[in-house]
Amino acid sequence: MKAINEELTFYDTASPTLRDGEVLVKVAAAGVNRGDLMQAAGKYPPPKGESEIMGLECAGVIADPGATDREQGQEVGCLLAGGGYAEYVAVPEGQLTPIPEGLTVEETAGVVEVACTVWSNLGMVAGIQEGDRVLIHGGSGGIGSFAIQMCKAMGCEVAVTAGSQEKLEYCRELGADVLINYKEQDFAEELPEWSDTILDVVGGPYLEQNIKALNTDGHLIVIAVQGGPKGTLSLGRMMPRRLSVHATTLRARPRPMKAAIVASTVEHVWPLIEAGKITPNISARFPLADAKKAHEHLDSGANTGKILLVVS
Repeated sequence: MKAINEELTFYDTASPTLRDGEVLVKVAAAGVNRGDLMQAAGKYPPPKGESEIMGLECAGVIADPGATDREQGQEVGCLLAGGGYAEYVAVPEGQLTPIPEGLTVEETAGVVEVACTVWSNLGMVAGIQEGDRVLIHGGSGGIGSFAIQMCKAMGCEVAVTAGSQEKLEYCRELGADVLINYKEQDFAEELPEWSDTILDVVGGPYLEQNIKALNTDGHLIVIAVQGGPKGTLSLGRMMPRRLSVHATTLRARPRPMKAAIVASTVEHVWPLIEAGKITPNISARFPLADAKKAHEHLDSGANTGKILLVVS
């Protein structure tokens, strides 16, 4: 089969060998994520025992159900620890999703990882509810685009940060209520003690400001450290307001935990997608062989929404 390695080279490799509880999926498309860029840079290796091929999500058709109760030809979405940038991938049964009604298989490839990431953090960790105020950093990216829509669908008030007026207007179209240009405004000064939950992809440089922007009993959830891993944290500022900081990642979790996240995401988020309250917002598509161009496009910061690699 054909696949993409960390050097973003298109090459031939053997088809995956199925382990217990896995199915073989013929890939239609794979989502492109920041984690893929980090892996290509040598900073985000796959967990031990997982595929060295890149790709954290995909969608396609079951080619071999293995020893599971799945059926050959079934269309599925896939949450992966690796392997999505290929013609075929082995997937644990618990990490398969149905195709949401109203979406194509290809569109689903850009939904699975982002939906599981957003729901596992905002829904399962922070427990957001109607009326909550949520601040989302990087609102125009794949994670941010999805998070805005999900939070609005759940009745939350949403603030976002982005680096241009064009991107902020894109966030407004998705439902964001408060728009902050981080190049011109200090979000902590604009929103002092405003946020019940903050979803952060910047990391260390935003740590102190995020604490200032949290409301009493607020949750800061850091899912990436694009700005660096280290920052200043004032425990004295946190304790009187009972603030919490959570640093999470999805890729390295054990398979049973991932299966639980996938099941919860399908239960709570898929109905919102099927009702049209959340759309995939696919901004660009590239052939699998052009993975390098897709990575350059994502790294440029010019895109909004998700990028797909399509397998012909």
